Amino acid sequence: MKNAVIYIHGKGGNAAEANHYRKFFSDEYEVIGFDYKSEFPWEAKKEFSKFFDSITSQYSSIFLIANSIGAYYAMLSLADKSIEKAMFISPIVDMVRIILNMMTLSKVSEKALYEEKVITTSFGEPLSWEYLSYVRSHPIIWNIPTNILYAENDTITSLETITNFANSIGATLTIMNNGEHWFHTEGQMIFLDNWFKKFI
Repeated sequence: MKNAVIYIHGKGGNAAEANHYRKFFSDEYEVIGFDYKSEFPWEAKKEFSKFFDSITSQYSSIFLIANSIGAYYAMLSLADKSIEKAMFISPIVDMVRIILNMMTLSKVSEKALYEEKVITTSFGEPLSWEYLSYVRSHPIIWNIPTNILYAENDTITSLETITNFANSIGATLTIMNNGEHWFHTEGQMIFLDNWFKKFI
């Protein structure tokens, strides 16, 4: 029986990105890009779990690679699943903090968001009381062996936040100096590949 590598993309990404990681695995592994449709964490919890349960019986072990919000959704949905190891690239680990920061930038109070339910921000991202309430009541609990790659210039998650999170779950944390949240330039991808080879 083969092993599976499940790749979960970030916002604006796609399942085809999984192809990048095929070179790291032998023929004993099948690399699968998960083309999820969820836009909200409560949708992801159902969709991710259903997908995972539908394929697990076909493989000896499961290896997880996840990017940005894909990593957040994975931690929210798959914490109780049988996953051998996880590799997270620029994971979102504190969604409450991100939403509160967006509210501060948009000068939106919790009272206003509660009353309005949804408020559109000047930078295009809607603020939702339902979303904030959900992520507050569903904190991440993650005990799977994990390696994290983080970029120094990540504007979504602070170094303090990612460091505290990595320490809390016992994950290794690798930081790319002058890197960005989205690893995409040639230099960034070389760094990512070297990190991947080191911890695989």
